[in-house]
Amino acid sequence: MNKDSMLALDNQLCFAVYACSREIFRFYRPLLDELGLTYPQYLTLLVLWEEGELTVKELGSLLFLDSGTLTPMLKRMESAGLIRRQRSPKDERKVNVSLTKEGEALKEQARCIPETLLQKSDLPEKELRDLLGRLQGLQQQIRRLNDSNHDKE
Repeated sequence: MNKDSMLALDNQLCFAVYACSREIFRFYRPLLDELGLTYPQYLTLLVLWEEGELTVKELGSLLFLDSGTLTPMLKRMESAGLIRRQRSPKDERKVNVSLTKEGEALKEQARCIPETLLQKSDLPEKELRDLLGRLQGLQQQIRRLNDSNHDKE
């Protein structure tokens, strides 16, 4: 690859990941609209369905969201009756987040979302799983690089 072609948009990994994620969001939107959820709310529910009760800090870490983004979303989810936020009895500085019965019940309705993506993608499940593993590995490598660069500052 010559120096000029390295700067071509089509040769940018960041753009390919960004464009793909936007298309995935577009695909998910009508499915999530049926559940009355935004994509970040869906991700929050996925984590809570898997992990159970978590602190706001733990949720933010798992979802790569800061508290300034997470807190207003959690307030909306609480108002919608999907989650409960409570101060930790052990440490008043921590806020625990847990599912309500309504939030737990959405799990059955949401079960079709990944299946629908798999079916409509026309890619074999093994290929999608391989891609997922490779993207997760790349994300971890870049995070380590960012963390080591941040430590040097």
